[in-house]
Amino acid sequence: MRMLLQYGKRGLSFDIPSENVTVLAPVYQPGLPDERAAFRDAVRRPVSGRPLKEVVKPADRVAIVIPDRTRPLATDRLLEWTLEEIAHVPEARITIVNGTGTHRGNTPEELASMVGWALMSRYRVINHSAYDPAGLVPAGRSLSGMTVRMNREYVEADRRIVLGFIEPHFMAGFSGGYKGIFPGVADVDSIMEYHGAPIIADPRSTWGVLEGNPTQELIRANGSLLPVDFCINVTQNRERQITGFFCGGVSEAHAEGCRFARDVAMVPCRHPFPIVITSNSGYPLDQNLYQSVKGMAAAAQIVEPGGFILCASRCDDGFPDHGNFRKLLLDHDSPEAILRTVMTPGFRLCDQWEAQVLAGLLLKARIALYSEMDPGEVRRAHLEPVEDPAARIAEELRRIGRDAPIAVLPEGPMTIPYLSGK
Repeated sequence: MRMLLQYGKRGLSFDIPSENVTVLAPVYQPGLPDERAAFRDAVRRPVSGRPLKEVVKPADRVAIVIPDRTRPLATDRLLEWTLEEIAHVPEARITIVNGTGTHRGNTPEELASMVGWALMSRYRVINHSAYDPAGLVPAGRSLSGMTVRMNREYVEADRRIVLGFIEPHFMAGFSGGYKGIFPGVADVDSIMEYHGAPIIADPRSTWGVLEGNPTQELIRANGSLLPVDFCINVTQNRERQITGFFCGGVSEAHAEGCRFARDVAMVPCRHPFPIVITSNSGYPLDQNLYQSVKGMAAAAQIVEPGGFILCASRCDDGFPDHGNFRKLLLDHDSPEAILRTVMTPGFRLCDQWEAQVLAGLLLKARIALYSEMDPGEVRRAHLEPVEDPAARIAEELRRIGRDAPIAVLPEGPMTIPYLSGK
């Protein structure tokens, strides 16, 4: 069977040497016929609250938070339309904050590719840094009582707008909503608490679960420490076309968007599979191994214990500049050793959460990676490097039986399969 996986910007096509293949993909939603008109309708008739134009006054200092380059949001279009809607505010009073969380800041060229050179030349666009004390000020206290610091421009703004993309998320249930704020513009210490090992290990911190999810609870609590005056969330299809707008009050808009995303992306399966092939949804999500854990985690939802996962993700940026993620993987000789370290009371290291999730996946299944990474580096990360996906699948079928069922997630974590008995 010929299969096309989302891989980088061009995709990856290869023959699966079997006919016993189940393809799992989101329910396809066509892009909106007139995105700009739909946007205007959504922000002028929001799910809750007042229209965007009425929320923002000419004298307000406005902070608009956008996701960084690892998120496939149509940021350039959304920003253009948002700024048109608040054109009564002088350009000098508007700051666009790139919500990087603990990720590296984006280069001017990367920012321009996200927001467009025209907007870059007219508006102040800044990278958030979770590590720079000078750019962080107190926003309030977390549920545990610790001080949460956030980006100074965001905190000191009179009005705050957040842009986001709603999709199932392997820890938070769904992305979007307050997640653009927390961890997007938060300090590293509060992010470390949010990604603490016990919270990540909680079975409720998983795909598609909002209520009772400890990760989502911290997102909501910390993200709402300061008023978010307007939320602009979207859903998108595989062509990155916008399929829905969910705007207004954060909680209400996010809830409506999550209902839509759940119906589109969550796919029930009657039984687990011995082989699951996945992608990491192509560019921009498959730029590095850190993000590629998401595609592996989606596949792990339906793989048999001890089964085989093949993930195709370009990883042009390698691990990437998440030094601790790389260090945790390479400094330990097994997934069990990684988990022993991470779960040690008092242990605290930025990026430990992604290593923790990957180690847990490796205890459930054997995971192979087709990528642009050095094979030696892939092996040191406890993964099997693959040069020929078709040949590797054929090898696995010879081992377990040529008629063994195979599941394929061509869009990776844009599809979240689950066992229907759960």
